[in-house]
Amino acid sequence: MKINHYIASIATASPPYVFRQDEIKDFMLKHYSVKLNMRNRDILIKVFNHPSMQKRNFAFENLEVLLNETPDEKIARFTEWAIKLSTEAVQSAIAKAGLNVKDISALIVNTCTGYLCPGISTYLIDSLGLNGDARVYDMVGSGCGGAIPNLELCCGLLKESPEGAVVSVSVEICSCTYQMGDDLSLIFSNALFGDGAAAAVIWNRPEGLEIVSSRSRYATQYREDIRFIYKNGQLHNQLSSRLPKLAARTAAKTTNELLEPKGLTVEDIEYWVMHSGGERVINEIKSEIGLNEKQITATRNVLAQWGNVSSPTVWFVLNELQKESLAKDKWLVMLAFGAGLAAHGMLLKT
Repeated sequence: MKINHYIASIATASPPYVFRQDEIKDFMLKHYSVKLNMRNRDILIKVFNHPSMQKRNFAFENLEVLLNETPDEKIARFTEWAIKLSTEAVQSAIAKAGLNVKDISALIVNTCTGYLCPGISTYLIDSLGLNGDARVYDMVGSGCGGAIPNLELCCGLLKESPEGAVVSVSVEICSCTYQMGDDLSLIFSNALFGDGAAAAVIWNRPEGLEIVSSRSRYATQYREDIRFIYKNGQLHNQLSSRLPKLAARTAAKTTNELLEPKGLTVEDIEYWVMHSGGERVINEIKSEIGLNEKQITATRNVLAQWGNVSSPTVWFVLNELQKESLAKDKWLVMLAFGAGLAAHGMLLKT
């Protein structure tokens, strides 16, 4: 007999330090204006002035931290805040589900903005007080789309412990990959990404959002259009100008492959939870799939208030959507995409 899995609860966590886009723009112009050619300087001003984004949260109190932060200091800051925000998100998600930490049988953490060995999951054993025999795992390299593959793996773990609960954690301290130069990839990255974490409790009880199916598509021929590369021992974000169209095309194919086996069409889906990958990306996917503006309101709201938080973003969007009371027995699609180039879709029932 098929065992159904459900998302029992969701929680997000953000650093307490909030910066408006105009503050960050002024900081960039003050310290880097002379390093930028005239065209890139004009693009920087235009991007930071765009009304689609208003503010972001960062894991530092003062922007000046970014100027001379060494690689060692970056990974120390990543370690501190990844553990802190993950712990906060997990504790909140567990409480929302009405559980105790001892009820958690497994936990999976995904991140792409820092590397620790042992992984973040082992630190969460201590900070959360997990049982020493709890199964904990770390995913790296899955990029902005990592939350959905993480969730798929959580469902697999539930099959082995059907009475338990598994926690899916996505955490990114994007500011720890900060670099700046006369490079459009860096200009766009520094205008777009924020820091944050999210956690979801998954169980087999028929309560919450039912996980019906999932699909992924990897267009590896576009690997160089969105990825981290190492330069001078540090992560350097590489984004191509054609990324919005490539992401839209791949996400649309994934959506079709997700819906078709269930005999569903785009028109059958009541709710859409889409990664807030940036204004152009959102617009291209909206057009390619055929969504209306109301269906992506939550996605736009998250972009405006938090920016692109990389992999936790899709959870931020679902959390935003759930601020309204969702109608029962309606279809919901989650879409996340990122490095690979990869697009991941999950079909849920409210």
